[in-house]
Amino acid sequence: MAKMETTEMAALAARFVNSTNRHVFLTGKAGTGKTTFLRHLSESTHKRHVILAPTGIAALNANGVTIHSQFLLPFGTFLPDRNLPMELPGGANFYTQQTLVRRHPLNAKRRDVLRNIDLLIIDEVSMLRADLLDAIDARLRFVKRNYSEPFGGVQLLMIGDMYQLPPIVKDHEWSKMRDYYRSQHFFEAVALRESGFVYVELDKIFRQQDDAFISILNNLRNNVVTASDIEKLNEHFLEEKDVPKDVITLTTHNYKADAINRTALDNLKGKTHYFQAEVQDDFPESIYPVSESLELKEGARVMFVKNDADGDAYYNGKLATVSSIRDENIEVLMDGDSEPYTLKREKWENKKYTVNEKIKDLEEEVVGEFRQYPIKLAWAITVHKSQGLTFEKAVIDVGQAFAPGQVYVALSRLTSLGGLILRTKIDPNVVSTDQQVVEFAKTKEHQQPLDVILKQDQADFLNRMLSTTFDFSDVVKAIEAILKKNETVGQFEDAEMRSALDVIASNIKSEMANTQKFVQQLRFCLQENEHERLLSRIEKGSKYYIEFVESNLKLLLKHIEEVKQFSRTKTYSDALAEIDLILMKNWEQMDKARDVAEAIIHGKEIKKNLERDTERNLLRRKLSSDAEKEAEKNPKNTKTKSGKTRKGKKEKGSSPQKGATYEVTYALVKDGLSVTEIAEKRGMAQSTIEGHIAKGIEAGEVDINKFMEEDDRETIEMIIKDNPKENSGFVYGKLQGKFSYGQIRMVQAFLKS
Repeated sequence: MAKMETTEMAALAARFVNSTNRHVFLTGKAGTGKTTFLRHLSESTHKRHVILAPTGIAALNANGVTIHSQFLLPFGTFLPDRNLPMELPGGANFYTQQTLVRRHPLNAKRRDVLRNIDLLIIDEVSMLRADLLDAIDARLRFVKRNYSEPFGGVQLLMIGDMYQLPPIVKDHEWSKMRDYYRSQHFFEAVALRESGFVYVELDKIFRQQDDAFISILNNLRNNVVTASDIEKLNEHFLEEKDVPKDVITLTTHNYKADAINRTALDNLKGKTHYFQAEVQDDFPESIYPVSESLELKEGARVMFVKNDADGDAYYNGKLATVSSIRDENIEVLMDGDSEPYTLKREKWENKKYTVNEKIKDLEEEVVGEFRQYPIKLAWAITVHKSQGLTFEKAVIDVGQAFAPGQVYVALSRLTSLGGLILRTKIDPNVVSTDQQVVEFAKTKEHQQPLDVILKQDQADFLNRMLSTTFDFSDVVKAIEAILKKNETVGQFEDAEMRSALDVIASNIKSEMANTQKFVQQLRFCLQENEHERLLSRIEKGSKYYIEFVESNLKLLLKHIEEVKQFSRTKTYSDALAEIDLILMKNWEQMDKARDVAEAIIHGKEIKKNLERDTERNLLRRKLSSDAEKEAEKNPKNTKTKSGKTRKGKKEKGSSPQKGATYEVTYALVKDGLSVTEIAEKRGMAQSTIEGHIAKGIEAGEVDINKFMEEDDRETIEMIIKDNPKENSGFVYGKLQGKFSYGQIRMVQAFLKS
């Protein structure tokens, strides 16, 4: 497909994202380039971000992850209240901010990712419910420790077309949601109404060039479709016997699409061939992009479901016919081509966001892969699955449209009215658009001109950046919280380890008066429009304070490596990691402060500086490596494994004899043996060894992550926390035997520890 040009509105939307902290709702009619905008922005923005979507397939298409997996949200309905109401309907799960924190806490990895981000991108936002967005708000305020700002100060970019398919809310859920929301749509979220957002609409249509067709589509969107519009559309109705055989059908229900494909495939003569997908590691069946077992015959109509990763031979939505199958060799003839094309397997990746421990930078981790030929049978697909696709010709069957916007979505897949074939005439009664969506669309007419909003928001962003970039108060607060809550510090036998955090806090406090004066100078320059002086001061100040951060980071990393030498220090280590992350965030902000300020002042585009980021990451790696070597060279030789003093310490040899058998298992665990290998080596039942390991996990001697994937642990945790009074037998039944009793006991022990 031809490369899409960047429009004025797309460029404006990018400036809102890159040079303000304003939440942005980016929309546009079908074919205006929302997907292209997302792809380009994610590659070019200087802000640390994650891409989310409401469903697994949408997340896969957006190259992101699902909202539920990133925020570890339970399935159910979030109520934006402190406590649950007294009376709740049966058969539904309701939760609030308090139950989120208490019963569904985030693990350290996801917490670190969310602490690291500046920007949250949500694709296909039309499917996002208001309560889910408020649950995201609750999570971010808690993680960022910023309760005064919606979403904890994180910027939102929400992308989608509200005229497409709506979010799903069941009647019993709405019976309580309606006490808080006017509708189920994302724009009714309490947090979003508090913060506000800018409405940006991409206005250049790339898919359709037919003015008459565009006019009809616009009328469908705006609930003002005329009798003339319906008449023009119904001129394209054909009796079933006259409908061309090889034109794709867009229909309303899965069963109808499946039946059409099944019948057409069965009617083909010749041998049936099956091609199995190659699935590796964590790739849930719920997000398979195509069938795990692809059934084909020569002559089958197929559609590509992915863009060509190695060129432009095909794109998502391209239609073709299978011309030849020889073993694993499949040839197809693309519509409009005369030469066959040999298919290759494509790869889809299931990803998670993580923070690289060495450099404290946000990264994507591939946790699973799916390889299969990138096609599916294409005599018919549902309207829902056609979103984002383009067809030159299609049979539209929307006589049973059941959701607002379905008729519009189906028709807007076509490039022109000339390519339309109707299997059933369109009934004016099924073309309605959600009236609340129509009213919401009018809000953009009441906002100030976008260039006026942008100028003010950029000034606010610059002012805020000057204040926060050189502010170290978050580091001091985090250290004080550790010293107040964590007894570990005072219990260290080594005096230097006991005072490590105090020294860093003292260093920062002694510099805070200077930083306040410096920020005042920057603000004065900004107020007086002394821009060159401002940029010069930012450059010099950044250099000075980066060296200051580096010197304190060395002290912190040394302390972190020393703490790693001892057992039972995980909670304390996690707290230290948070300070590490805050300092690295300060460093990153200082690194780019001058570039951001200059771009805003001179009206330029803010670009990602890969060279600078790489240089910072390399220096950070060196600091980590130096700290690790120093800790190995000069270990803290103390009397106890934990490096801490113990109260009421027992005399040597006073432990009961059965404790010795646990120690043997722990030693084999440290040697890297699996449960099965340990059981075999010791001549014991596997369940017995799992019991030993559970004991070790509770005692802090064994790391549960060596025996269980994080996602598996979280699955078991959720059942245990939802049923705190139930025994392991109940939990085993709830999990339908997917996990052993030993694994359940390990998680129970982990929670106790």
